[in-house]
Amino acid sequence: MDTERRRFIKFVIGSQYFLYFGVLGIFLPYFNLYCYHLGFSGLEIGVLSALRSVALVLFALIWGALADRLNIRRPIYIFCAIVSTSIWACFLFTVKFWPMLFITVFYGMFYAPIISFLEAFTMDALGKEKKSYGRIRVWGSVSFITMVLALGKIIDLYSLDTILVFILAGSILLSIFATRIPVIAPPKKDRFRSSEGFLFKRRVIIFLCCAFLMLVSHGAYYGFFSIHLENLGYDPTFIGICWALASTAEILVMIRSKKLFDRFSLENVLTFSFAVAALRWLILFFAKTPIAILSSQLLHAVTYGTFHMASILYMDRLTPEKSKTTGQAVNNAITYGLGLMVGFFLNGYLYEKAGSYALFIMSSGIALIAGLVFSLFRGSGQGLMFESS
Repeated sequence: MDTERRRFIKFVIGSQYFLYFGVLGIFLPYFNLYCYHLGFSGLEIGVLSALRSVALVLFALIWGALADRLNIRRPIYIFCAIVSTSIWACFLFTVKFWPMLFITVFYGMFYAPIISFLEAFTMDALGKEKKSYGRIRVWGSVSFITMVLALGKIIDLYSLDTILVFILAGSILLSIFATRIPVIAPPKKDRFRSSEGFLFKRRVIIFLCCAFLMLVSHGAYYGFFSIHLENLGYDPTFIGICWALASTAEILVMIRSKKLFDRFSLENVLTFSFAVAALRWLILFFAKTPIAILSSQLLHAVTYGTFHMASILYMDRLTPEKSKTTGQAVNNAITYGLGLMVGFFLNGYLYEKAGSYALFIMSSGIALIAGLVFSLFRGSGQGLMFESS
């Protein structure tokens, strides 16, 4: 692949991260808060979030397997981007729980493969430069910061309803630019070959189980952090600053990703990330002052930044060449799908019973368990490596 084409591909993929995480920068901090203001209970918010995750789990795997078997990753990516955008528009016409639940499930069915496919595109495009993954992914963090800060001010001036329109606008742009994704296909001889047996290897199972627990521990943060802050008396502007600071910290490690992974093994980075997550949620259990809350957000550099990058690279290393899309789809489904689903259900139930503080002490314990299990078993299955970089 010549240098000019490689640069163009990196630009296109970077733009997809920018748009995808720009939309996420609106959705994550404010959508559950929007539902809270509609009068939904903690359990109802947890159910909405969890069923969206169920759809992500099931359909990320279905779309991923279909893409690898038929070598149609790009057409599926474009199709799902367009259809999910159309379904999101339906949120503009209802504020009732059951219609929103129905829309959420169908939206998740088509939204499911977008990020895992994008990660697979990135791994293919980087080739031997995979350790510099963070330099492309960082554009998503820049966009995320921009949106959470801007929307905090806009919500203060207008209302939470505006998030629906902004998410729709961002999704439309994502769909349009998705058509610019270039074709990066495996050799034709691999087109109908399947190698999903790697998913049943011990090292893969251990990693996915621990990553699952890590994202379960994030259920309190992604589902109830904004609500927790509002209940402490903070306004949307401060809430936006908190989310933006977390992403700023994440950027710092992403732009230095190559040096990070040249110096430390993926296993060590993952182990450290689990430990820091346990600490971060423990801090939020005690934190009430702005300084304490903002300080805890700096740890997002590790609990999301280093963990996410190491997870993508680790799964890519454990996955055979002809199943890269499936590997990333499974990773995304088990973590951001199933892990967050369980986290949302669990935290939604616990929020009603014990309030938001209890969510973070539970999350700290879950992250600690994940780290201990990974540390204990991370050396197992040494023969299973499909390094392609």
